[in-house]
Amino acid sequence: MKTISRWAGALVVACASLAPLAAAHAQEAFRFGVVNPDRVMREAPAAKAAQARLEQEFLKREKDLKDQEEALKAASDKFERDAPTLPESQRGARQRQLIDQDRDFQRKRREFQEDLNLRRSEELQKVYESAQRAIKQVAEAEKYDVILQDAVYVNPKHDITDKVIRALNAPQAGNGGGK
Repeated sequence: MKTISRWAGALVVACASLAPLAAAHAQEAFRFGVVNPDRVMREAPAAKAAQARLEQEFLKREKDLKDQEEALKAASDKFERDAPTLPESQRGARQRQLIDQDRDFQRKRREFQEDLNLRRSEELQKVYESAQRAIKQVAEAEKYDVILQDAVYVNPKHDITDKVIRALNAPQAGNGGGK
């Protein structure tokens, strides 16, 4: 019995001596922040630069496709006007020619869209990786315990999106993210 009471006494003394440490630790605030990734991908200079690179890279092909589409439409309209007066053999030949031109145009448009989507994914991946580094940099510098993305509602005092965008502007955050 005396042994149990001695252990209980020692336990009470130990708990009493740890209580101030636990109270000090409990007062240390848990810090969390929230980032809006859509806004980062829209507003960050790296994202805007990526969009400008894509536009520049695909501008000529897009213009060529529009020109080809207009030429195809003009040829189709001319065929519609001329068809009633054309001999059957000429009408069939021009119709096949229009079908071939349309098929070629549709193929080029699909290839253009696939190439554009692939390049957009590549560019966005670079921006995403830079944004992740910037988020980590802000979290470590300001001693956040947790950073969340895509919250339904965020109190503005916890929104660190602007800080992340500014960190993306800093030269050290963009390492390897651009050309």
